[in-house]
Amino acid sequence: MSNKISVVINTLNESKVLKRALESVKWVDEIVVVDMHSEDDSLKIAKEYNAKTFLHKRLSFVEPARNFAVSKASNDWILVLDPDEEVIDSLRERLVEIASKMEQIDYVRIPRKNLIFGGWMHASMWWPDYNIRFFRKGKVEWSNKIHRSPDVSGEGIDLSADEKWAIIHHHYESISQFMERMERYTKVQAMELYEDGYKFTWHDLIRKPVSEFLSRFFANRGFEDGLHGLALSLLQAFSFIIVYLKVWEIEKFNPQVITLQELKQLSSDSGKEIEYWFKNANLSNNTFKRFFQKVRNNL
Repeated sequence: MSNKISVVINTLNESKVLKRALESVKWVDEIVVVDMHSEDDSLKIAKEYNAKTFLHKRLSFVEPARNFAVSKASNDWILVLDPDEEVIDSLRERLVEIASKMEQIDYVRIPRKNLIFGGWMHASMWWPDYNIRFFRKGKVEWSNKIHRSPDVSGEGIDLSADEKWAIIHHHYESISQFMERMERYTKVQAMELYEDGYKFTWHDLIRKPVSEFLSRFFANRGFEDGLHGLALSLLQAFSFIIVYLKVWEIEKFNPQVITLQELKQLSSDSGKEIEYWFKNANLSNNTFKRFFQKVRNNL
């Protein structure tokens, strides 16, 4: 069986980052770039690296175009890479070894090292951030929904949650970039909720963001990433507000009555959740202990 490797990359106006990604995979046997009609030099850069290039209609998210890109690869093993990612030498060696020696394996989950606002995120669900990115052709397929794990068949393995086996992901570099992507993603997520039968209720404008923040910052120990962890937990919670408000928008801004009693009960429930995590999160950083003690005293 062939052990040659194809890398597939989907692009949309990625000229600022694409060269770094392509440089990191010059060792593969084939590079396939599928572009969604970029208005910059993405295609030009891809051709400089002798990539096979194809066009796909522009979408708000990548999953359907990713399946198309995989279909254009000619080798048995596929490595999926985003244009803002890169493969380091130690990971390259491990993938080549798997493709050449592990005949029983059909797909590999690879950790991602997310660099956000200039820092490596170690907590708040950002690490090890496993993704199925290396697989035999025909064994993995993405759905037409945003941010879903792909369907798989056969036998898989996880690489250890070690920096040397991780894909480097140069994620959000600025608040503006986060907000720009949030605008695109929340539109898709809101429509998916609506099409799945969700009916908007104003209660979710409080419940969902609070739950998201507590999950990331406390349950998944985002506080260990310091201010980066706090900022990202708040931004992720804010994105939930936008998702549910966009469902409300889809429903033509139907009015709903808000009573002070309901609002008081929701506030009380949220306060209890927050209090629980203050007692059980085992905050190890004295600065954060003092900061959140002040917050709790003002609840």
